[in-house]
Amino acid sequence: MNKTTDAALDQLAHGFTSPPRSPILHTPAEEGLAYEDVTFPSADGVPLEGWFIPADSDRLIIANHPMGFNRAGLPTHLQPWASIWGPSGNTMEVNFVPDYRILHEAGYNVLAYDLRNMGLSGAANGGVVTSGRYEGRDVLGSLRYVAQRRDTATMRVSLFSRCLGANSTFAAMRQDPAAFDGVHSLVACQPVSDRVIMARMLDLLGVGAHHLDELDRRVKIGTSFGFGERPDASWARHVRIPTDLYGVHYDTLTVPADLEEMHDVMDVKDKHLAWVRDSTARWDGYLEFQRRPEPMLDWWHRHVG
Repeated sequence: MNKTTDAALDQLAHGFTSPPRSPILHTPAEEGLAYEDVTFPSADGVPLEGWFIPADSDRLIIANHPMGFNRAGLPTHLQPWASIWGPSGNTMEVNFVPDYRILHEAGYNVLAYDLRNMGLSGAANGGVVTSGRYEGRDVLGSLRYVAQRRDTATMRVSLFSRCLGANSTFAAMRQDPAAFDGVHSLVACQPVSDRVIMARMLDLLGVGAHHLDELDRRVKIGTSFGFGERPDASWARHVRIPTDLYGVHYDTLTVPADLEEMHDVMDVKDKHLAWVRDSTARWDGYLEFQRRPEPMLDWWHRHVG
């Protein structure tokens, strides 16, 4: 192995397990929304930061985010994120605040929060990302929080989980299935298996997917968990609530078979898989809801009322 490949593998392993925290550059106030800054503990006590956006209803959506993002999105138009994600064609800013306005206008209360080691939430587990293995505890913490708040305790809850947030939701369902007994439905945007996305990144960076096992070894050494020990498509079998999956079909960072496997292994009859077909940029999947929200809103309306 030459020095260039060695350095690239080290950089990719570090960036995958310890992405730089992204700043919160937007707030619900930009969309004219009243909101409350909230903090609550993860299931293992990590302090999580978020926004609660009230609505005049008894319906609630809990929203989380992809790896390296935060509740407000990701400024991929700025450095260092433009350089990190540029090779995959994802250079546009992602702003999630318009999503919350759409949900609010549709009659939903919203809780949006930062996963551990991201946004303004607390550091934990050595600061490393575990693809949902530990972040699943944050999902459980969000459910406990809304169950304990006086104004949300009796609300009908559904989830909006994106990428790492969706993987984390699968992990939480594995860790504590009973915690989801009162959850009506899930919309999962682009969950992904580590071996799939990392193989594509290796190719895009010119390193070559044949180095995937070596990258796996370095991730294992750096975090104690290799790709096979982290949530992947097979963990979707723990899903027991109605679930709508969607993603970019021609995404340069994944393959359709990964999301199709998740759909197939889900142990629930009421499930659906949809594709964004007019792009190769993964970020367009994250922006799909604010561009064409009707299918997701219909899903939540059908299951929450």
